Amino acid sequence: MFPKPGWTDQPDPVASPYAAVGGEVVEHAGQYPKSLNYYLDNNVFTAGVFGAMFETLIEMDPMTLEYRPCLAEKWSISEDKKTFTFWLDARAKWSDGRPVTAADVKWTYDAVMDPKNMTGVHKVSLERLEPPEVKDERTIVFRAKQVHWENLGAAGGFSVLPRHVLEGQDFNKVNVEFPVVSGPYRLRELKEGIFLVLERREDWWRRSFPSSKGIGNLQAIKYKFFGEQENAFEAFKKGEIDVYPVYMARQWVNETTSEKFQKNWIAKQSVYNHHPVGFQGFAMNMRRVPFDDVRVRKAMAHLLDRDKMNATIMYNQYFLHRSYFEDLYDKERPCPNELVRFDKDAARQLLAEAGWNVNPNTGLREKDGKTFSVQFLTRDASSDKFLAIYAEDLKDVGVAMTLVKKDWAAWAKDMDEFSYDMTWAAWGAGVFKEPEGMWHSKEADRQGGNNITGFKDARVDELIEQQKVIFDVQKRHEICRQIDQIIFQQHPYVLLWNLNYVRLLYWNKFGTPDTVLSKYSNESTSYWWADADAAAELAEAMKSGSALPKKPEKVVFDDVFKTPGTAASAAPVPIAEPAAASPSAEAPAAPQAQPAEPALATMPSKLPQVGPAGDMEIDLPPLPEDPEPKVPVMLRLLQGALGVTLLTLVVLALAGFRKKAQAPKPDENAEKK
Repeated sequence: MFPKPGWTDQPDPVASPYAAVGGEVVEHAGQYPKSLNYYLDNNVFTAGVFGAMFETLIEMDPMTLEYRPCLAEKWSISEDKKTFTFWLDARAKWSDGRPVTAADVKWTYDAVMDPKNMTGVHKVSLERLEPPEVKDERTIVFRAKQVHWENLGAAGGFSVLPRHVLEGQDFNKVNVEFPVVSGPYRLRELKEGIFLVLERREDWWRRSFPSSKGIGNLQAIKYKFFGEQENAFEAFKKGEIDVYPVYMARQWVNETTSEKFQKNWIAKQSVYNHHPVGFQGFAMNMRRVPFDDVRVRKAMAHLLDRDKMNATIMYNQYFLHRSYFEDLYDKERPCPNELVRFDKDAARQLLAEAGWNVNPNTGLREKDGKTFSVQFLTRDASSDKFLAIYAEDLKDVGVAMTLVKKDWAAWAKDMDEFSYDMTWAAWGAGVFKEPEGMWHSKEADRQGGNNITGFKDARVDELIEQQKVIFDVQKRHEICRQIDQIIFQQHPYVLLWNLNYVRLLYWNKFGTPDTVLSKYSNESTSYWWADADAAAELAEAMKSGSALPKKPEKVVFDDVFKTPGTAASAAPVPIAEPAAASPSAEAPAAPQAQPAEPALATMPSKLPQVGPAGDMEIDLPPLPEDPEPKVPVMLRLLQGALGVTLLTLVVLALAGFRKKAQAPKPDENAEKK
């Protein structure tokens, strides 16, 4: 029976005891999503909003990564690891006062698994389970079709919806109307394409729990939608947005030197924690000619001058990808994959070997009477300069590329229908890797799934099947390294670049813990609070033209994290002055453009035997620089700490947060489906 005897709900050690409730934060949310129903739109932003409104049966502890109660107060696992019984907490209530029941859990499962519903990637984990059996109002039993390390996370990690509200509706049209929720926030206001406001629920059934203290402190979280990063950054500098994770090196290096930054009215911090490193790249549709030929795909990789882009556009702030699981390698286990270098001669040879020869009359390559012409599907103008360089180099070897720009909803539709040649996709990652959703052959033709390239490989399928029954995390990761090396040789993506830290800007009016962010999240501000004194000091400083005290430029989680009860900072009247990060403690160095061994987030030394639902592979919207999509800061916070955490369990992954989500951006951001 779980949780084990003696377990009690405890305060989050990262949360500050000085955190005040109230106030508002305004964040940038990228392009307006096609839906706020995460089951229909597997992107990072939607995942965050959905996770703030709805809960799972169990969630992950944001520090230990062990499962803990959420809607379920306890659960059991049969000896053969195939039967999972959950007992719902009698205190669990919907916002309309009705109890959350086992019938709600079963209805949600049935809705997700209904063949008529476009729930794509979310079916991957749940289809391993038989339809659940409702024993009574508070007891539900899941039986797995086969043993899989992820089954507990699959059964207990999907967001439960209110049957009494949604039953009878067309689930594919449940997009923005969520009048009844169970989570800590509710949707207060929505102006389509303009903004969205989440409001803190004082009547949330877990509001008084120790683990909920100091988390989700802001009364309102407002997300403003911007189609372009440049417009969002200008709004931030004007004070129209409070928090701005930076996805573009140019902005970080050249556009943070004005008075607002010099006088610390805006805080600028690089935060190093343990967030999993995803990947980003140009996805090639392997279902179509010419990308059904690995020689062509490798040639396309040789034609991207990443070194030049990193040096001339991104100030050498990024490391170049050579893996789809970057954080599975370290000094003891170096990545054997060789970086694909810019090499036009190698590309020409590969294209010729594949039968694509130059027509001297047009200068373009042809095969069987067909011209090598590629349409690149994009969503964000910030990627234009990268793609312009790429197009010129393609043209030089006889390949024509044209850009097709669409908004998020149209782009997502094309991805669901596999209607594209190439696109920019950025994927987040989970601490625990579950490669099935993105890399198994059976997922290649699932609409709305994560295998957007149509990748198929018999050996990878075998390895994926092997790792399913292994409960030792390190042994699974060894298999994932084998999978990675096979995928790398197949070149389904033209891999790009990434960061292993968070570049964060925010107006200096918020209280934060010393760590600024949580241990595993990218940008979550869930531990932050509106600091009235800091806001008054900021207003006075701006009025008088004076400077505010400078915050640490680098924050390293492991250097500043304190034991429970001492992790607060920015306290209004602290008992003792909070200790600042030691000036002598060096933050991890940012990876260089061509690191032999990229410095990556450190994996936890001890992992639970059964991990979360899987890699949170969500498609991140492309920001041409930053590699992985980012969830609005506050949402990430909520995710990280409220178990909505990694959303992992929203089958945080369901592999993956990412069907189409916003991804961190390459230097400008990139995103994926």
